[in-house]
Amino acid sequence: MTPRDAARRAMALTLTFDIAMAGVAMTAAHLDTHLSHEGGVPFNVLGWLLGTVAFMLAAAAALVLGGIHRQVWRHMGAPDAWRLVQIIALTVLFYLPVMVTLNGTLTSPVPTLLLGIGFWTVALFGGRMVARWRSTQRPMQIFQQLPKDGQPILLLGNQDSWIEVLRRLEGRTSDQAVRVLGLVEMDAHEPGRAVRGVPILGSLKELNDIIEIMVLRYGETPWVALTGTARTPEVMLQVLEVTSRHGAEIMALGHDAAAQVLEPLRPADLLARPERHLDMQPVRGILTGARVLVTGGGGSIGSELVRQVAREAPAELTVIDFSEYNLYQIEMELKRNWPLLKISCHLGDIRDEARMLDIFMTARPDTVIHAAALKHVPLMERHACEAILTNVAGARIAAQSAVAAGAHRFVFISTDKAVDPDNVMGATKRLAELCIGRILADSNVAGAMVRFGNVLGSSGSVVPLFERQIAQGGPVTITDPDATRFFMTIEEASALVLQAAALQKNAGEAGLYVLDMGAPIPIRQLAETMIRLKGKVPYVDVAIETMGLREGEKLHEELTYPHEALLATPISGVQQVCYEDTPNELFSKQVLQLIETARNHQPAEAVRLLGVLVPEYGSERAELLYRKLA
Repeated sequence: MTPRDAARRAMALTLTFDIAMAGVAMTAAHLDTHLSHEGGVPFNVLGWLLGTVAFMLAAAAALVLGGIHRQVWRHMGAPDAWRLVQIIALTVLFYLPVMVTLNGTLTSPVPTLLLGIGFWTVALFGGRMVARWRSTQRPMQIFQQLPKDGQPILLLGNQDSWIEVLRRLEGRTSDQAVRVLGLVEMDAHEPGRAVRGVPILGSLKELNDIIEIMVLRYGETPWVALTGTARTPEVMLQVLEVTSRHGAEIMALGHDAAAQVLEPLRPADLLARPERHLDMQPVRGILTGARVLVTGGGGSIGSELVRQVAREAPAELTVIDFSEYNLYQIEMELKRNWPLLKISCHLGDIRDEARMLDIFMTARPDTVIHAAALKHVPLMERHACEAILTNVAGARIAAQSAVAAGAHRFVFISTDKAVDPDNVMGATKRLAELCIGRILADSNVAGAMVRFGNVLGSSGSVVPLFERQIAQGGPVTITDPDATRFFMTIEEASALVLQAAALQKNAGEAGLYVLDMGAPIPIRQLAETMIRLKGKVPYVDVAIETMGLREGEKLHEELTYPHEALLATPISGVQQVCYEDTPNELFSKQVLQLIETARNHQPAEAVRLLGVLVPEYGSERAELLYRKLA
């Protein structure tokens, strides 16, 4: 029996019961009326037969028109009970013309009708209350008011998480809008059992059939809420395969105090590894009561770093950004959420040496976090001079200003694209690593340079692009079906950057760290997953088109060079890179020459010099771009 057949069978049984009870009620009414008469009047068989059949037909018409057969008795509430009363009234309305027509044939038609209505009402509500009692031991719940916007959901998970979620949901208030229709177990062996009165409908393998039944019975598609052991990327991807076919929403439902809150799944929930929630105690040691300065503090990553720093109660927080709007936004947020925190927000360009030195000398930061950068790979291929001035000259200015202002720590955010760079952006970040290492080696500042990959949700990342394309109906554009990228969340990336900063304690040394990004994720898989998260089917509802790799893009990214060794650190998720920086007396002069060339806007020559300074970028790659820019 298919799920639809099973659902239709259940509805047919419900309708049959209600109509049969109408016949029983009218029969009982006729018998009661007959027995109340004195004088041995014979039973009016014709009147009973005509009246009962007419009442059953009127009941059938009213029940079908009102859709009462779709009611699931164990889930009834006050709205369903009120609809039942309306159906009883509609039945009377349908029956009255028949009663008038058969007035000479029926015995005591009005008293019989009133008794029949009473008996039928008792039978209808009685059957439903028994069903409620069997499932919840609370038969009177059919008269309780359900939330007007109560969202029906299927709860997918394990029994331990269900119990806590259901216990909290039972105490919900009228403004909470979750109604659990049933439970779906990871591997159900005994479907038909109930947990706190909510039935287990089947296993994850049967989810498609279960949703079909719910749609047929309730007339709407329930959301699928995940909790407990179901909140793993593997299970989520399986569920997405099913829910996207039905246009069903997939949500996350916690088993904490906010159990009644449904939260949409994020692409971050589907990372190949769980998001880390780290102990921030080491970070507090360098931030609490300290003066902290963040460059690029209005950007997506920089603003999250600012938030996490603010939570650790620094003595003063200085934020620098070149974007007026971004700076305004983060300043308003800081004042709203941390009104007692001493903050200082400055509009300025990291490339302006005099401006930066003035801000640094005024702030006198203990810790500097340099997040300002130009990161868009294809754009930087076409604007090489701007990339050099911001990513190389700006990084040098920030490091030199930190040293001049007497900072104790300097943190530089690098990228996986700095490893064997195929593009200007990656080459400038690699050169910045080398420059900062040498500047800090001659100072009393402890430096931490941190490499990580793509950040989900950051400005310019692929996730917001995919979201816009899906919202517009597609197509979703990917560079190459085989392309892979490392991904992590903004919150996790920022937390790990601060952890790396706390690790580096040796003054005059710039430690290089990489963040454990887990396994790289295929771009095509990310696109398909995001489409399913919107309740759509990839390649059916939303097309996916391959555009080819853009300028400077690589098929796969790396976090370290083959010659770089990795050492474990006390913090899970952060590894230190062992590297050797071979001194070169010409290096500083060549860097200054590169910066001067970029300032004079000579992109072809600047790219050539960049290839000389960053051997991994290579003269061949530089030569190809050199010809384009010449």
